[in-house]
Amino acid sequence: MDYTQSPTEKLLASLIGEEATGKCYRGALRSLFEGDCPNQDVAALLVARELVYRWLAEELAERDVLSSPDVVRDFLRLHFAGRDYEAFVVLFLDAQNRLIAAEELFRGTLSQTAVYPREVLKEVLKHGAAAVILSHNHPSAIGEPSQADRYLTEQLQKALAFVDVKVLDHLIVAGNTAVSFAERGMV
Repeated sequence: MDYTQSPTEKLLASLIGEEATGKCYRGALRSLFEGDCPNQDVAALLVARELVYRWLAEELAERDVLSSPDVVRDFLRLHFAGRDYEAFVVLFLDAQNRLIAAEELFRGTLSQTAVYPREVLKEVLKHGAAAVILSHNHPSAIGEPSQADRYLTEQLQKALAFVDVKVLDHLIVAGNTAVSFAERGMV
């Protein structure tokens, strides 16, 4: 192993090998999933990513999500990583605010996705959720909520209130950041 490598390169080389690391790594891990890296070199990384995603889901299922906002953010950042389209995800929570399920309900284009409150309500009832955390991504990497984001959140809050389901937060994931409506007093 070449000791002039960064710690990230060394770790990556131990997983996919020196040659694949030299071919695929461009100074940022994102380049591994967005570049011209051959599928066989990325396969181990995708498995590792899925294992981390499942580990975070287990963490959220075992404890109150409100006591672990960083885990929620990590979970959602990992979920949306590398997506070049907008998607809308709902975290369905039980009465103790533990994760029941996380589902991507809607998928859109580079700059928008259509979200239907009726469909969100159907899924909430299917899971027997007591609360939800809403989330979507901005592939533009600009996390500032739009007027449409605010309106959608208000409409979903109203619809879910009729069945006694609380919206705890709406997070917009943009690159490595996650903007919280709750932290801004918007939920």
